[in-house]
Amino acid sequence: MAERVLWEYRVQTIGKFYGTRDEDIEATLDAWGAEGWEAVSVYTPEGSGKVTIVAKRPMTEEDRRRRARGHLE
Repeated sequence: MAERVLWEYRVQTIGKFYGTRDEDIEATLDAWGAEGWEAVSVYTPEGSGKVTIVAKRPMTEEDRRRRARGHLE
């Protein structure tokens, strides 16, 4: 039977009240992509010029062990 995929998530809001430059969004997405993150949602919180990015990536076995140790300590 295939092992169940566990995901880790990352959320970050970038920009200023007066707006977010496309170059800043692109740079953030490029950096996250290089780390294995996949953007699953990008939105502008109501009343702000900021952009919130939600991303996910599969957890590695090392990530799982580290999280398990953290929950036991």
